[in-house]
Amino acid sequence: MTPLPIALSCGEPAGVGLELAEKAWQALRDELAFFLIADPFHLPGGVPVILLTDPAEATAAMPKGLPVLPMAFDGNAVPGAPDSDNASAIMDAIALGTSLAMQGKVSALCTAPIHKKALKDGAGFGFPGHTEYLAHLAGVENVVMMLASEQLKVVPATIHISLSDVPKVLTPQLLRDTVHITARGLQDQFGIENPRIAIAGLNPHAGEGGAMGMEELDWINETITQLIQEGYDLIGPLPADTMFHTAARSKYDAAIAMYHDQALIPIKTLDFDKGVNVTLGLPFIRTSPDHGTAFDIAGQGIANPSSLVEALKMAARMARSKAGV
Repeated sequence: MTPLPIALSCGEPAGVGLELAEKAWQALRDELAFFLIADPFHLPGGVPVILLTDPAEATAAMPKGLPVLPMAFDGNAVPGAPDSDNASAIMDAIALGTSLAMQGKVSALCTAPIHKKALKDGAGFGFPGHTEYLAHLAGVENVVMMLASEQLKVVPATIHISLSDVPKVLTPQLLRDTVHITARGLQDQFGIENPRIAIAGLNPHAGEGGAMGMEELDWINETITQLIQEGYDLIGPLPADTMFHTAARSKYDAAIAMYHDQALIPIKTLDFDKGVNVTLGLPFIRTSPDHGTAFDIAGQGIANPSSLVEALKMAARMARSKAGV
């Protein structure tokens, strides 16, 4: 087990997060220590629960039951029916997990999925998603979202914006920041001393010499060349349609894509159930399952825990790598 437990924030209690937390405990009880930050009255009740007064108690509690650091929520937890009265407590659970991580009381923070509309309706949540909220809580300006599995690690340079806005938001400085944060994260949290990074082109066939778009010629090629001269091990810009097959993936440790779907389609095709969302650039380790609240199947006991299990296992590996053990 890791020296310090992993904090798992509950996310939206009307989704699948709580039942997946119980299944993750069953799968990992002998492998690593984590605890859930949640209202224990919201739990489905499928496993024994050990209430904690301090995160340090989680490791000893783990073999006996699901460790829970209790928080009181104002609303109900009806599967598939989010209650906006829970919004403030959901955000508080994330904030508590962040605080514990920044204080060094946990080895990592793993977050169950949230429902942004319920948070906005109930507590005026003003962030595009988890990643931006965590950056705000940590006082960090620039972070990147990595989707990771055993087969592929990929980072979208732009995330939750319309496709028409991508060329406006994508700038040389954004690409530079993305490369820097990705390379540092691969070194510090994945133990890759000299990371090799592939960069996708923005346009089809990476612009094909200007025939299908000019961004590559205007600035992407030059920015990548400058970064290589600064010591980064980069290849690109590469046509996105030929850089994710098996032979191509063997030539790099992570890929940077230019927009959301360019990054997420390949990893979800390769490893839909085990993809993990990792936030790089935070002063602590953060992972999350790569799926949403799944209201349509919540409460039915059929949700697949694989992604949450992998998110917790990856957080533990990253913590060991960061600690040099």
